[in-house]
Amino acid sequence: MSNKELFWALLTLSQKELRRFLRIWIQTLVPPAITTALYFVIFGEVIGNNIDRNVSEGLKYIHFMIPGLIMLAVITAAYSNVVSSFYGVKFQRAIEELLISPMPNWAILLGYVIGGVVRAILVGIIVFIVSIIFEPSLQIHSYSLTILVLILTSIMFSLLGFINAIYADSFDDIAIVPTFVLTPLIYLGGVFYSIKMLPPLWQSISQVNPMLYVVNTFREGMLGISDVSITLSLLMMTAFIVIFFIICLYLLNKGVGIRE
Repeated sequence: MSNKELFWALLTLSQKELRRFLRIWIQTLVPPAITTALYFVIFGEVIGNNIDRNVSEGLKYIHFMIPGLIMLAVITAAYSNVVSSFYGVKFQRAIEELLISPMPNWAILLGYVIGGVVRAILVGIIVFIVSIIFEPSLQIHSYSLTILVLILTSIMFSLLGFINAIYADSFDDIAIVPTFVLTPLIYLGGVFYSIKMLPPLWQSISQVNPMLYVVNTFREGMLGISDVSITLSLLMMTAFIVIFFIICLYLLNKGVGIRE
């Protein structure tokens, strides 16, 4: 394919992915806003106002949990968009049309990742707007770090969703990882609390959780506080992206799960 043809092929696939989740925006974009509002009402207004000590460095509890809630929504959106979309084309046998096209595998992968990233960013913006409604005094500490972490996180979990979709043999399979792996790790990754509040043993255990670094790096960008090293966290996220991309491309080239 020429560069021009490759550009239009990638643009077409990306547009297809965007239209797919925008067409059902009530199911893809609205639920995170409602869920976040409920979190604010329950944890922020009811529980947060009754916490008699600051959770971290003089911040209000409702401020502290906002970055975690945004990351929770972003991770879920990026992952679910790619895993459901790619498994859908496998289930409908539409994947064969992509495989016989001259479009390279890396471009196919990139098209699906773009769809996941855009949906995750839109969801992140929506959740942020909901946060501003509940807490108008919120100010972002570093726009550059906040945007960087948002993009890196969206890419990383879009790739992870692609891997899950490749190996999935049924619709039940695409729900296993989010339910039994991602959700526990996210909730134990410092979304609602600082690990400094935990006993030393549990602090050490929490530091093995990769979600802790994602959530805290985003919190550093938004609020200027973190329980982990920002440099280490950014290096880890970049490394995971490279590893996941290589795995995805390898699986596509081998035809695992799509040519069997």
